[in-house]
Amino acid sequence: MIKVHYSRSVKILAFPQKITHMIQLIRTTSEHKDFVKLVGELDKELAERDGAEHTFFAQFNKIDKIKHVVLAYENKEAIACGAIKAFDKSSMEVKRMYSRKENRGKGIASQVLHELEKWANELGYKKCVLETGIRQPEAIRLYEKNGYTLIPNYGQYAEVADSRCFEKKL
Repeated sequence: MIKVHYSRSVKILAFPQKITHMIQLIRTTSEHKDFVKLVGELDKELAERDGAEHTFFAQFNKIDKIKHVVLAYENKEAIACGAIKAFDKSSMEVKRMYSRKENRGKGIASQVLHELEKWANELGYKKCVLETGIRQPEAIRLYEKNGYTLIPNYGQYAEVADSRCFEKKL
């Protein structure tokens, strides 16, 4: 059962997870304090994983121009996030996907990703693209499990051996 709530201009969706609790998804912007907090956690984790290459990747992951964010809540606590931003006239780029470590492997990231894809489609986009790194094997599995296919590295990632780019037609 999916519950849909509307609060001001924010669309809220709730998904049952297991039998004991609900995951609530909220559509918002990059200015939301919980998104800023989760992205801080993500950046810290990526700095550890990417090491010296972190500065290169970080320059492409600023959140100030992101207008479409999905937050996942459990018991009123933000536990996961993701965002989309226009890539070209027919594609949205998935950005800033993150789940707290204790919430991984529960399907929450797939729920966030599905909501981002749905939102992109509602906005008239035909596909989503994304870049992730080889040091994020769980992210690669997430995207493959959700129907993303490997494509040649695009844009600033074209010559980056540690990057993997994916796309999914909506």
